Amino acid sequence: MNRQAGALVVVTGAVAFLLGLVAAGTHPTRPTSQVRVRPLTVDVAPLTLPAPEPPSPVTAAAPAASGGVVDFASVASRINAAVVNVDTASRGDDRPRASRRYSTDDPGAPREGSGSGFIIDSSGFILTNQHVIADADRVTVTLSDGRVFRAEVAGTDPAIDVALLRVRASDPLPVAPLGNSDTLRVGEWVSAIGNPLGVYVHSVTVGVVSFLGRKLSDQSLDSYIQTDAAISVGNSGGPLINARGEVVGITTALSTQASNIGFAIPISQVVAILPQLREHGTVARGFIGIGLTNVTPALRRALKLDVEHGALVENVTDEMPAARAGMRPYDVVVGVDGHEIVSDDALIRYISARQPGSVARLEVWRDGRLHELPVKLKDRPLLEAGRRIGVVPDAVPVSSDQAPLGIRVRDIDETLASRMRLPDTMAGVLVSDVDPAGPARQAQIRANHIILEINRRRITSVADYRAVVAGLRPGEAVALLVYDRRANQRLIYTVLPDN
Repeated sequence: MNRQAGALVVVTGAVAFLLGLVAAGTHPTRPTSQVRVRPLTVDVAPLTLPAPEPPSPVTAAAPAASGGVVDFASVASRINAAVVNVDTASRGDDRPRASRRYSTDDPGAPREGSGSGFIIDSSGFILTNQHVIADADRVTVTLSDGRVFRAEVAGTDPAIDVALLRVRASDPLPVAPLGNSDTLRVGEWVSAIGNPLGVYVHSVTVGVVSFLGRKLSDQSLDSYIQTDAAISVGNSGGPLINARGEVVGITTALSTQASNIGFAIPISQVVAILPQLREHGTVARGFIGIGLTNVTPALRRALKLDVEHGALVENVTDEMPAARAGMRPYDVVVGVDGHEIVSDDALIRYISARQPGSVARLEVWRDGRLHELPVKLKDRPLLEAGRRIGVVPDAVPVSSDQAPLGIRVRDIDETLASRMRLPDTMAGVLVSDVDPAGPARQAQIRANHIILEINRRRITSVADYRAVVAGLRPGEAVALLVYDRRANQRLIYTVLPDN
C-alpha cells in the first residue's frame, strides 16, 4: 500500500467500483454482481485458528508432480468435492430484478444471485465472499453430489469481503485444505474452481500468479493476489488453489477493462480472522486514524529525513486516537511495541491485528529525535461511500505559468471554500489545471487537489506558491502535502520539477 491508508470510503459488495472492477460474484441478479474491491492486508499473526480437523481423504493436499509438471487434473479431482455453489434470494423491493427462474414482470419475484464457496470444516463451515450473500434473505448451498442445504450466515467481514456460512449435514463433509498464501511467488501455477455465470458449475481454469499485494480500492487492507486464471461472474467465493492442492485464496473480482486479470483474497488474511468470525460473527480491528505512505529515497531527500525506512504520516484525522496522542504529519513511525516498522503496510497489519481498547506504543522519528507515543486503539470503522466531485471551474487562474511542476493554482477565497465545502481551517492553493504530460500529473496530482505545503513550507496563497517554486531545482525531488477532497485526507506526493 502506498497511500490513503486512512481513507474512509465504504465499499460494499453491491456497488460498481471506480477502477472498472466487478465482483466475480453473483450472476446478473442484484447489484452485488458488481462490486468494487475495498479497505488492507492483515497478515495478523496474533490471531490463530484452532487446530484444523483432518481433511477428508478426497481433499488431502498432495505434492506437485515431479519433473516440473503440474497435474491440475488430479488437483481438481481432489478439491472439487469441497467446492459448492451458493445461491441467494432476497425479498422484493424497488430495485431492478433479474432471475433465472422468475419473470421480471412478476412484482413478487425475488432477486436471485449465485456465487461459489468451499468447505473448510467437516462439520459444515464454508467460506465465500460477503458480497455474494449481502442482503440475502435465503442462502442455499449445493454440494458437488447434488445435495442441497439451507445455509446460515455465521459471520461476515465486509472490510475484506469475506463471509462464513454454516450448513448442517448428517455426515462429515469433504474439506478443502488451506495453504499458506504468504509463500506464494509470482509466476507460480494456480487453479480456480467455481460457478461462472451461475450456470457452468464446477468449472476449472488454470493460470499463474501475476502479482502479489495488489491494491484496488482500500489502500490499507487490500493485498490481492492477481492471477490470469480465468475468473468470471459467478466465481466469487470459490477457491484459488496451488499446485499442491491447497487453497491459497478466495476468488473475488475481475477487471472489466482487460482479459485474464482476476483477483483473490489471500487465504492467510482470511485465516487470521476466522476465530472472530466463528465466535462473534464479526471482526474487530485496531485503528488509530492516520494516513501513511512509505519512506522512499525521493521523500528522504525532499524532507531531509534521517531515517531510511518506516511509515511516514501524511494525515492525522481529528478526534482519532493518533490525534489525541499528539501525532503530526511528517512523523515517521519506525517501531511499535518493540517491533521494527519498515513500511506503512507493516504498521497497518500490526495495528489491525490488535484489539480495540488496547494500547500500542509507537516509536516516532520527528525532527531528528525519537519519541514514544502511547496510543489507545479504537475499532476500525467501515469505509464510507465516497461521492463524486466535479472539477471546480477556474474562472481566473491566478498562476498563469504551469512550470516547473506542470500545474496552475489559484487562491481559495470564501466563496470557493464554501462551494467546495472545505474545512474552515483549510489554507492553501487550489490546483486548477494540470499539464497531462507534466511532472505533477506523473506524480498523481490532480485538479481540485489543494496544496498545503511544499517541502514543509506552508502555502497559503498563490504568492507563497510562486515564491517557493521559484527556488526549486530541476530534477530535485519536491514533497507536496496535498488535501484530497475525495478521500477527505492529506497526502504527500513526490514531484520532480521540470526545467
